[in-house]
Amino acid sequence: MSPRAAVTTIFLLNGAVFSSWYARLPAIQADLQLGPGAVGVALLGAPAGLLVAQPLVGVLVARRGSRAVIAALPMYVAAVVLPAAAVDAATLFVATALVGAANGTLDIAMNIQGLAVERASGRRIFNSQHAAFSFGALAGAGVAGAVAALRVAPLPHLIGVAVAGGVVASAVSPHLLRDEPASGRPAPRFARPTVHLAALGMIAFCALLAEGAVFDWSAIYLATEARASAGVAPLGLAAFALTMGIGRLIADQGVERAGAATVVTAGAVLAALGLGIGLAIAAPSTSLLGFALMGLGLSAVFPLALRASGRAELSPGPALAAVSTVGYGGFLLGPPLIGILADGTGLRAALVVVCALCLLAAGLAGRLREETAPCPARA
Repeated sequence: MSPRAAVTTIFLLNGAVFSSWYARLPAIQADLQLGPGAVGVALLGAPAGLLVAQPLVGVLVARRGSRAVIAALPMYVAAVVLPAAAVDAATLFVATALVGAANGTLDIAMNIQGLAVERASGRRIFNSQHAAFSFGALAGAGVAGAVAALRVAPLPHLIGVAVAGGVVASAVSPHLLRDEPASGRPAPRFARPTVHLAALGMIAFCALLAEGAVFDWSAIYLATEARASAGVAPLGLAAFALTMGIGRLIADQGVERAGAATVVTAGAVLAALGLGIGLAIAAPSTSLLGFALMGLGLSAVFPLALRASGRAELSPGPALAAVSTVGYGGFLLGPPLIGILADGTGLRAALVVVCALCLLAAGLAGRLREETAPCPARA
């Protein structure tokens, strides 16, 4: 197996595991007899664990290399069982925090590994790796839905996911690229706070806040504002995820032809336009079209911000971790912010803020300066 196939499999596996436990939350909530508020508080553990872990992992990757960190992948797939083993809201919070920390660890390491493989190949392949994550998430959610329809409880389902994921992880990890830092060169613990890095962090923040808003509010918007049926309302997220995966498959070719700044500018504007259409014409068909356009537009924004941070700095681990952490801060803050605004202005008006943030990302896209030719990585 080539390093590219190995790291792409890691992205695919991460997406499938990530969506598997999220998709079983309704059953976990029912088993624990928790209300929406208690579940919402418990779920804050996942982004909290991720945000704490990522800066620390950036340091570890800078010192040991991403391959050594990804070797701990079986710990992540094992952690996915914990939410199903929770007995109350407090243990669910702890479980999601541990899953979030494990996911944050893998997220940084696999992105650094992806950049190392891209350098070694001399071709742009980073967005296609993120496409694998998107399609893995779709597959994980689809399997979870089928398993739930068969009335399989969350715990045996997630144990099965953990076992299968552990087998795959153990099989592909030895084929990853060795990317240990050169000996004798001390790696910085944290990235220098430059204007360039701050701009990349803001692009990531806007992109992931927009994604978080779609994950949490698209079905509610379709049901309440667009008057979609119960069967149609969840399709907004499905349309968004599908077009995001397709967009990531073709984004590398777009960057080759037009450059990263142009792709991010056009994509962020398309995302704002798509959501704007769905908000302006609140009908099921136009809203689904809007979310589909939004997924296509946003598909390359976050990956290209990560790519720029990981290639522009002397030590990519801390720099990429800094931008990723700021981005996931947007993913964490977005849904409750939209909810607070919706209480005072209505959901449609609150989602206009997401359109504005997409346009802000487009305005900052000029910071995605092109680097020199890819540097070969050590085999």
